[in-house]
Amino acid sequence: MELWQLQQFQGLPLEIKIQKSKLRIREWYEHYGGQINVSFSGGKDSTVLLHLVRSMYPEVPAVFSDTGLEFPEIRKFVKTIPNVTWIRPDMSFRQVIEKHGYPVVSKEQSEWVHRIRCGNPDVFQEKYFGVRTDGKTTRFKLAGQWRFLLDAPFKISSGCCNEMKKKPLKKYTKETGRSPMIATMACESRLRMQQWLNNGCNAYDTKQPISTPLAFWLEDDIWEYLRRFQVPYCKIYDMGYTRTGCIFCMFGAHLDTEPTRFQQLQQTHPKLWRYCMKDWEAGGLGLRPVLEYIGIPYEAYTV
Repeated sequence: MELWQLQQFQGLPLEIKIQKSKLRIREWYEHYGGQINVSFSGGKDSTVLLHLVRSMYPEVPAVFSDTGLEFPEIRKFVKTIPNVTWIRPDMSFRQVIEKHGYPVVSKEQSEWVHRIRCGNPDVFQEKYFGVRTDGKTTRFKLAGQWRFLLDAPFKISSGCCNEMKKKPLKKYTKETGRSPMIATMACESRLRMQQWLNNGCNAYDTKQPISTPLAFWLEDDIWEYLRRFQVPYCKIYDMGYTRTGCIFCMFGAHLDTEPTRFQQLQQTHPKLWRYCMKDWEAGGLGLRPVLEYIGIPYEAYTV
């Protein structure tokens, strides 16, 4: 697929996007003989995907990865949805941080920091300078603005997503034989855009086949769909939140305008905020020095 095709798809009216997404869902469903599921986070995007899938195939199950990092409002909302299987990771977030490190900036940048710090000179050449061992250049390298993170006095890694979400979902897929559908969109990141360009909506031939029927949708499409079809959604959005992922995740936090996600958390969920700012040695998550090191405001007022 080409970038111009993605842009053309993104510019289509919602009615046509719905029909195209339904076609992708039908293809996925028929390819796997109905043995599919919807990865359901409780957020608005996966709410739309689940509604769309069940408008065609009401029996398709949803899977919710209960990481322990979700807003209480998300958990409450998920409990209102029928036929949802709750799965859990083997590790807590504190254990993940202790083993892998903190998730900061983005999955890619955290991963490059982690790999460079491992000390392999070939990896350093590729992920720091962008030159592979065969002499070819790559744009998948640590950005200059984040090189200072190599000297950070704490571990950094993208391992949390793998431990908290991917592993439990892979285990579910292996045990049930169901092929997953997820609600990610190409507009969310360069990585997701590239995945669509490489595989389209239905990636049958990848190592882990996955379907993203909403890949060419935009956020405005999601809200229009919810309003048009009067689909119930989690009320966390009515509290001013625009993202409902893991509460303590710092991916993209440097892009937040004030109030940042952590300043907002302090106002809406003060107990959770105190837990994530609490010193590591005292049983908290120790995010305060991490946020200060990166330069992300985290206090809305003095407590």
